[in-house]
Amino acid sequence: MKLHKNILKPGLIAMVGIFIFSLQSSVAQDPSSPQAELKYAIGADFSFLKEAEDNGTVFRDNKVAKPGLEIFRDHGYNWIRLRLFHSPDRLPNDLGYTIELAKEAQKLGYKFLLDYHYADSWADPGKQPIPQAWQGLEPEVLADSVYAYTRNTIEAFRKAGVMPEMVQIGNEIRNGMLWPMGKLPDNWDNLASFIKAGIDGVDAGRGQAQRPLIMIHYDQGADPEGARKYYQKMNAYDIGYDVIGLSYYPWWHGSLLEFRRNLLSLVDNFSKDIMLVETAYNWRPSEYQDTLAPYPETPQGQREFLESVHETMLNIPSPKIKGIFWWEPAVTGGLRSRGFFDNHGRSLPVMKVFDKYTRGKTEAAD
Repeated sequence: MKLHKNILKPGLIAMVGIFIFSLQSSVAQDPSSPQAELKYAIGADFSFLKEAEDNGTVFRDNKVAKPGLEIFRDHGYNWIRLRLFHSPDRLPNDLGYTIELAKEAQKLGYKFLLDYHYADSWADPGKQPIPQAWQGLEPEVLADSVYAYTRNTIEAFRKAGVMPEMVQIGNEIRNGMLWPMGKLPDNWDNLASFIKAGIDGVDAGRGQAQRPLIMIHYDQGADPEGARKYYQKMNAYDIGYDVIGLSYYPWWHGSLLEFRRNLLSLVDNFSKDIMLVETAYNWRPSEYQDTLAPYPETPQGQREFLESVHETMLNIPSPKIKGIFWWEPAVTGGLRSRGFFDNHGRSLPVMKVFDKYTRGKTEAAD
């Protein structure tokens, strides 16, 4: 979906920039607007699930074949996280695909977290490529493009009946986004402008629908000092977000004790809710073949990892801790070792981690 292809023409940049800026300026963020209520989330990024099933992958739980989303719902999962690429040429995560997967999840009662990458492919701390349609734009027009694209895509989700309850403006943007214009540490002004444009786009696209919660995503989940400084900078720029989102992969980010220390620091220093929006561990040897692992890279070790991370979060004495997401439990191919299914599509022990938290019997009212 290339909404700004026309503004690649130099003669139109100023005209379109002024026009979109006038639209953006007319949208005032209303902090009193009703928002989705954020209860404790048990979620996962299922962005590849539909592609896997469309290509013939069959997932089984207790030897019974079921749609993947049904399996996870039966084990307590209540949130789906889906990434959105601008104009992907090989990955499936465009607007139409994402809307269809969100519809499938909504039918099963999932809440929906939308993850904007603002790129045509992967955006993460090591790369934040500008979409091809926006190449060569000056920062002001680039911000206008972020606004218009966000507005139009949110409007598309709303019209399809799958408004997200939460929106993530950028993916793992510790080092900024839309490089080089928004690359940190030198371009905080531009980055703040891009994030605000995205937030304003959400407000413009939602119409009269409930206002989604806004998440800002920091990948280093075990970096207390870095995370504190990062969100202090966000606050200094008066960025109107609601949720701190973290990633935590121990082979990249550090120990569970440091993860805990970061959670305590964020609780003490910020008024925002906090979610672990990406975590994973391998059920077969992968990341720790040449060094000691915190847990065995086995099916049981994978389960123990998720149990420990979740219990670490639950033991933080604060209502600000609002949930945990696994990254791609239904992934196939090279990253299948981080998923919840073996090579034959059979569920692994990690699938049952949340059963004891979500299952129980309530007496019927008289």
